[in-house]
Amino acid sequence: MRKLLYALAAVMLLSTSWAQAQGPEFRTDHPERYVVKKGDTLWDISSRFLNNPWYWPEIWHVNPQVDNPHLIYPGDELALVYIDGKPYLTKTSNGVVKLSPKVRSEAIDTPIPAIPLDAIDSFLTKTRIVTEEELNGAPYVLEGTEGRIIMGALDRLYARGEAPARSVGVFRRSRSYTDPDTGEFLGLEARSIGDGKVVEENDDILTVELIRTREEVRIEDRLLAREDRRINTAFTPSAPDGQIEGKMIAVESGVNQIGQYNVVVLNRGKRDGLEVGNVLAVLQTGSMARDPVTDEMVQLPSERAGLLMVFQTYEKLSYGLILQATRALSVGDQVVNP
Repeated sequence: MRKLLYALAAVMLLSTSWAQAQGPEFRTDHPERYVVKKGDTLWDISSRFLNNPWYWPEIWHVNPQVDNPHLIYPGDELALVYIDGKPYLTKTSNGVVKLSPKVRSEAIDTPIPAIPLDAIDSFLTKTRIVTEEELNGAPYVLEGTEGRIIMGALDRLYARGEAPARSVGVFRRSRSYTDPDTGEFLGLEARSIGDGKVVEENDDILTVELIRTREEVRIEDRLLAREDRRINTAFTPSAPDGQIEGKMIAVESGVNQIGQYNVVVLNRGKRDGLEVGNVLAVLQTGSMARDPVTDEMVQLPSERAGLLMVFQTYEKLSYGLILQATRALSVGDQVVNP
């Protein structure tokens, strides 16, 4: 049974941060009506109507008496209406705007997500940020049965250390992140390889049965307690409450040029006030130019070149998804309030 994605959950809750800005800006070429298509996202639709798509919650008009007013499905028609002289978007029925109670039979289709979930799935479920101490202190794989050095699902392996729990995840050290400006350690990325259960303990030797694996388990992979993380896929776009000034410090897959739907790592996190759903502008770092009069090298100003949404936050860093890129972006580019 397919899980419904509440793409527009809590869209009526307005953040106090929005009050600090100008407000939603409609595009000059915005449509009066739009029929939702399969493959659309909330961000795609917002961008058709607004120059600043993160203001979607302020223009979305819902009828609380309509069943599931927060869900938008493929085939739904959205129309621009005016209420007390202010423009709003609302769902229509057979081309007619109806703001009164009605009964809706649910479509077989699932509601559209806020952003492309397939681009961030592995970061929501298969990646964890830990400290060096946490990973180095975790039990490590010695070998598999019969001396195997590579193991897979349904295999048994031996590990050494204190069992963190009966249900464990197998993790592999990935990248270590430090702040490019201060040198502060921000976190270590541990990549999930598989899941297992501890079936026997003999002193500090653990026997683990692998339940599932995403790739081959190897010697020295680490065992961490499984987390029952509540995965939120209903992202509500918002501007940060406070002032944010940070940088993109890494990009998934190690590409040189960053574009739409690339996942990036930011050197700002919960302690800086970032929350899931926050939208940030990306400023492309200005180039160096030689002053023809003084012969000095001067730094040109950074230019706005894209937008990203934060989808996962940790204490000192965050993951974001590039949603718009008007030019090629790079690691080191700034991120600021939109």
